[in-house]
Amino acid sequence: MKIFISAGEPSGDLHAANLIHALRERVPEAEFTGFGGPRMIEAGATLKYPLVNLAVMWFLSVFQNIVTFVRVLVMADRCFRDEKPDAVVLVDYPGLNWWVARRARARGVPVFYFVPPQLWAWAGWRVEKVRRFVDLVLCSLPFEPAWYREHGYANAVHVGHPYFDELQDRDLDEAFTTAQEAHGRPLLAILPGSRTLELKRNLPILIRAAAKLAARRPDVRFAVACLHEPHRVLAEGIIADTLQGLAGLPAPDLEVFSARTPELIRVADVAWSVSGSVSLELMMEALPTVILYKVRPIDLVIARPFIKAKYITLVNLLADAELMPEYLTSRDVSDELVRHAESWLGDPEAKARATAALAALRYTAARPGATARAADRILAWLRDHAATDTAYRGPHARSLDLDPVGLDSVEADDGV
Repeated sequence: MKIFISAGEPSGDLHAANLIHALRERVPEAEFTGFGGPRMIEAGATLKYPLVNLAVMWFLSVFQNIVTFVRVLVMADRCFRDEKPDAVVLVDYPGLNWWVARRARARGVPVFYFVPPQLWAWAGWRVEKVRRFVDLVLCSLPFEPAWYREHGYANAVHVGHPYFDELQDRDLDEAFTTAQEAHGRPLLAILPGSRTLELKRNLPILIRAAAKLAARRPDVRFAVACLHEPHRVLAEGIIADTLQGLAGLPAPDLEVFSARTPELIRVADVAWSVSGSVSLELMMEALPTVILYKVRPIDLVIARPFIKAKYITLVNLLADAELMPEYLTSRDVSDELVRHAESWLGDPEAKARATAALAALRYTAARPGATARAADRILAWLRDHAATDTAYRGPHARSLDLDPVGLDSVEADDGV
């Protein structure tokens, strides 16, 4: 069996790698290729292009990279034509992945969407592309299958969010957490995002908020959690420039770390975070958090008419309530960040209420096993259609005769 996977962001790369492991457990001789990053390579995939290095957002950034996107799309089309994979699995990253799906469909390759984009939040019209190009959507959130059905697409099933699998299996550096706890002072974790552009836009506001809070609460420590070493170096430069421009405010007691996000979330008392799947990790630790997503004014004007969801944060969407105060904004909201943090740090009852609400949601929403359920669904679909649909009977269909787990063993909470 040959499977092509396309993931364009660090989180998608991680989800794709875990899916590769789950599929290989069921079909040991399966081969994987596609677009992604280092996690997919570690899982044994052969990359056609390191798409994670090109993670971009908003209209101008996409336009600036259009030549590269076209070149990547040509690579995908040639792979579908010459190597004839049995399936294409898309992981988040709307935009380019729609074009990948289009070319796969044109070449007769079935398409699965794992961790689909949140069309219900901002791009409902794109469900037409799902109907045209995607054979099965493997939904992360429990309300998504019903939304797809209401919009004329029946082949959507809820498997759960794979992030909960990763959190369940994660090992923390206990020596690091012990050293951080030994300081004995309140710690505020700053999570500025996994994309370079997110880091550049959001970190200045977060550092201004840290300086303002330090003026009111000099006992508070701050820790900036960066994805990797290049981001740490970039963050240190942004922090130096931001603090230099702040008159009359003290420099906060602040450290910058790379690849320490789980540990810092574990030991922090409160957090400020950029919106993203990391909010699920913050929920798992029941850590009171304010969510920020800074965009340019023109981007906000363009995006506002398309935003249909009540919230931008996954945790708030799952709860259908603002458990994490959130700000999708083009302005400086550092005062608001300080206000929430000061409330939680200074009022134990307020912090306990925020913690209890997140813990209650964790109890109902944090269901592991999404990756295994997704793998079972993909193999079951291929098995069933390999026997009945000549349009999908590729040269590797015989690999599906290995008794993969069938639909009866998959939770039928939203059947196809």
